[in-house]
Order: sequence, then C-alpha cells, then structure tokens
Amino acid sequence: MSNLVKLLVISNGHGEDIIALKVINKIREINPHISIESLPLVGEGFAYGKENISLIAPVKKMPSGGFIYMDNKQLWQDVNNGLIGLTFTQFKAVKSWAKQGYYILAIGDILPLLFAWLSGANYGFIGTAKSEYYLRDEDGFLPNISQLDRTFGSIYYPWEKWLMKNQRCFGVFPRDSLTATSLQKDGICAYDFGNPMMDDLTISPSIDIDNDDSLKILLLPGSRFPECIDNWLLILSAIDGIIDNESRDLIFVSAIAPSLKLSDFTDVIQQRGWQKNTINKINSVNILINDRHGIVFTKRKAKLILSQNAYAQCLNYCDLSIAMAGTATEQFVGLGKPVIAFPGSGAQYNRKFAENQLRLLGISLQLVNHPQEVAEKLQQLLSQPDLWQSIAINGKKRLGDSGASERIANFIIDKINH
Repeated sequence: MSNLVKLLVISNGHGEDIIALKVINKIREINPHISIESLPLVGEGFAYGKENISLIAPVKKMPSGGFIYMDNKQLWQDVNNGLIGLTFTQFKAVKSWAKQGYYILAIGDILPLLFAWLSGANYGFIGTAKSEYYLRDEDGFLPNISQLDRTFGSIYYPWEKWLMKNQRCFGVFPRDSLTATSLQKDGICAYDFGNPMMDDLTISPSIDIDNDDSLKILLLPGSRFPECIDNWLLILSAIDGIIDNESRDLIFVSAIAPSLKLSDFTDVIQQRGWQKNTINKINSVNILINDRHGIVFTKRKAKLILSQNAYAQCLNYCDLSIAMAGTATEQFVGLGKPVIAFPGSGAQYNRKFAENQLRLLGISLQLVNHPQEVAEKLQQLLSQPDLWQSIAINGKKRLGDSGASERIANFIIDKINH
C-alpha cells in the first residue's frame, strides 16, 4: 500500500451525489492529502465531474432515474438497458479497488452499503434514504404502519443493521436524532452529527429592498426530466387559483435545477398567459435573489421569477413553497417553512412518494389531492399563525442542524489517520 490514503465514495442518486460532495469538499479543506474517487450507482455522476473527482467504473443513465422502488415496471426497463451487467462491472471495480487497503464511504440506502461490505474494505455509511419518522414520531408509531414494520420496530431491517454492526463499519451517520437514537439502542455506532442536506443553505442577510407585504412563494417542480415539465404545468395551474383568491401582491420564485433547459419552463409560462419582463434592469426581487440571469414574468398583480443560480437565496427568500420535489422540499422544510404539495403521475413524485414524504415531514408538508385545492389550503395556512410556529419547530427537528458535513469529514479523517 502506498503512503497516499484513498477514499472511495459510493452514492446512489442525484441527491446523494450532492451530499457526497458536501462531505468531500470538507475533507479536502481539512486534509487535501487524502485522494478521493467516486462511484455513482445512479446516473452519470455529473456532479462529481464538475469537481474533478474521478470515477472508478463505467456509469450509465437508466430510464428509472433510480426510482425503481416506486414502480416495478421501471426495474424491468433498467434491466433491459443493461442494469445487471453494469452493476456487475461496477462491483468488480469496487472489489479490485478495495484490495489496496483503502476506505469507503457509502451514501444512500442498502445498495451502496452492501457494495461497501462486500468489498472487504473499512467503510462508513451516511443513511440518507431512511428515517424513523417514516414509521413513528416521538409519541409512537404512526397510523397504518404494517405489522411487519411494528415487529421489526425500526425503519432499518435486521439485515441492514447487520451490515452497520460489522466490525469494518467505522461509523454510521443517520439523517436525524430520532433515527440515530434508535440505531444506538441496537448497539450500532451511530452518530447524531446532523444532516449534510442542510449545509450551505445559510446566506448573508440582505436589505429587504421591496420591504412590503407581498407573499413570496417558492415553486419546486423537481429535477427529473421530463417529469418536472408535467409537474410545472400542474404547479402553474395551482398558482392561477392563488392569483384569483389572494388580495396582496404575489411573488412566485422557482429554483430550477441548473441541469435543466430553462426554455422548457419559459415556453410553458408564456403559453399560460404570463408576460416576459422586457425591462432590461434588475428589479428588487432579482437583487434579493442575486441572480443576474434570473427571468421575470408578470401576470396581473403577480410576479414569477425563474432562477438557476441562487438556490439557497430562493429558499431563504420565500415564505412557503408549492413543491413536487424530493431533496429540495426537505431542505425548505428544514428551514422551518411550510410546503403545500400534491401528487403527480410521474415515476418520482407520485401519490406513493408524496404520502411517504408526508410521513417523513409531518405537519410541515400540507398534502392536497389536486392543484385546484392549493389556493384553499394556502388560505387555511395563512389563518393559523400557531400552526406556522409549530411547523417551524417541526421542520428543524426533522431535518437536523447544519454543519454535519464538517463533523462527518473530521470523523472520517480521524479514523483514516488512526
């Protein structure tokens, strides 16, 4: 083994890739002598490529986008597109890599965890996919939880816990305190370090230039194409109802993933009667969001701003959100703010996903059945200030504190050094 210490990060999803990068960047800041490589099991790993982190095996975008657990048909599509051969090639690469005596950090669910265990290397695990809140809260099990889950008593099944208890597993980092406490009771070395998902979301306070009584609503259509365009149509339908029912000025802000084509969204907006702002000056909304490439549309008393370059500012600026997204929805809730959501018909944000997200996020997610019900739900929310206060407390509790990336990075470096 050479003197250079290496770390392999295995992740299985776009959100997991982003969390991986938060931890990787902290490791690089603290100890730049650790060489880091990656293996994204879902997608093509563009996030790693942007940070010049090399891949150890081939990758391929699959039809399911990683959401095979939502729809069995998606699994067969992936199999027909070479999933089995790709997975075998990736596993051989991990096995070969681990023979050199290096370390692995698995991020996501049981698949990267299983890869790490089978490799024979020492490994850590950031569990992003599971939380005890899916089954219970601090008062006990939620309604309609299966007898099997009640018998297991935890969101993590015995075989998953077995992988986490292995002597080669140097640490497990769950996404919230409730899950960490549950794993600790089973003798697993779980550390309540917070949630990396909530890092890098704080922004410097800015002067509220428009300082008015406008209602600021974040629109999150998701990042999975083409499903996000279908979601966008539904969201635009929902905000038409809000414009009809709300007397105060409205500012809608949409944080569009940089990987998506903005024109796909602007075309739909203009078809729905919104007028593109022809004034070539940055108005107060753009200054607050600080995206000089942001596009502004108007419709009666409402503004609609599209941004691809000021994600954290969009989340901080808005009062509540209409969302059909995964990670972004959770991050907004983690800032202590309410979300109104409704299911779509795609592979990701369908009814099953939305109901699972409701269990995870509790009262912070106000779930309705159709876009037409959003305006009424908004009025209900605005009339209940006590509920807003409870939502603020609930969101921060369920998503955890920021700073987790640095705490996890320090822990991993300490383990490697010893």
